[in-house]
Amino acid sequence: MGRAFEYRRAAKEKRWATMSRIFPKLAKAITVSAKSGGSDPDMNPTLRLAIQNAKKQNMPKDNITAAIKRAEGKDATDYTEINYEGKGPHGILVFVECATDNTTRTVANVKSYFSKTGGSMVPNGSLEYLFDRKVVVEFKKTNEMDLEEMELEMIDFGLERFESDDDTIYAYGDYKDFGTLTGAFEKMNIEVEKADLQRLPTSPVDYSDEQMQDIEKLLDKLEDDEDVQNIFTNMA
Repeated sequence: MGRAFEYRRAAKEKRWATMSRIFPKLAKAITVSAKSGGSDPDMNPTLRLAIQNAKKQNMPKDNITAAIKRAEGKDATDYTEINYEGKGPHGILVFVECATDNTTRTVANVKSYFSKTGGSMVPNGSLEYLFDRKVVVEFKKTNEMDLEEMELEMIDFGLERFESDDDTIYAYGDYKDFGTLTGAFEKMNIEVEKADLQRLPTSPVDYSDEQMQDIEKLLDKLEDDEDVQNIFTNMA
């Protein structure tokens, strides 16, 4: 894990500690998952993991239930999942994933965040080849775990590699193997801290602390937007 990654993660955890920011995003992720794949978590692995991620952030059960019911209702909000790409301060590449009921509003907001911080949006697809889309499963290592043995067992379920950060382990696989890989953790009774789809840069770049201060201004604006679900960059 690079220094910029640690800087970024610490900053993000600090910002997202404000529940008024994270709960609407988690609820929207649950609603979108339920509407696209069904409201039964047992039959919808994406919804199951969205619920699990929400619980890890201490989102109340009533909020989770309400988010699922919103997807089932006849007057359910019709969310569109859409991506935007851009170049920010110091040339950082930014991939923004959104879920919105008003694409006109969302694109106008995202465009303004880039322009106000000295960046600009680029045509969709321009950055696609610079990121690998992966499923990333985060879990805690216990003394009983034999990671080498686990790795051999999980290769058949789509595991590509493990990476460790102290006692936290990250399992990586192709995004198409999301259901299979996360299902393997359930079968092996391994408690998952978080599981999601990420876009990992193919050529990560290190940025100085001074550059990161400028970059964070853009990322802060994006993360504060309720329509923005995920942000990925090419920082190391």
